[in-house]
Amino acid sequence: MSNVAFPPILRQFIAFFIVGIIAATVHFGILIALKEGYSWRFIPATLVGFVGGAITSYLLNRNHTFKGTTRSHGSAFSRFFAVASFGFALTFLLNYGFNTLLGWHYLLAQVLTTLIVMFWNFLANRVWTFNR
Repeated sequence: MSNVAFPPILRQFIAFFIVGIIAATVHFGILIALKEGYSWRFIPATLVGFVGGAITSYLLNRNHTFKGTTRSHGSAFSRFFAVASFGFALTFLLNYGFNTLLGWHYLLAQVLTTLIVMFWNFLANRVWTFNR
C-alpha cells in the first residue's frame, strides 16, 4: 500500500478537529470538576469551562494547526474571540431553527449545527485569524 499524501488544507483540518476534541475535553473537564467536585452551579461552571477550552483551542491552533502565522498574539486572539463569538451566535440560531422551528430532535439539531459551526470556525480562523 502506498503512502497517501494529504493536501495541506486537509492535514490542517484534521489538526483543527483534534484540537477541537482536546479543547472540548478541557471544557467538559472543568465543568464537571467545578459542578461535581465543588458544587458550583451549572452556568458559572460551564462558562469557566468554556474559557478554559477556548484558551486551549487558541494556543494549540496557533502553535500547531496554524503555526507559522506572523500575526501578534493580541491581534490573533482578538480575531479568534470574534470568530468564536460569531460561532456561538450561529450555534444558537441554527439550533433554534432546526429544533424549535423545524421540530428536529435536539441531538440531530446539535450534530448538524456542530458540523456547520466547525467548518465555519476552521475557515474563518484559517483565512482571517491566523493567515500569514
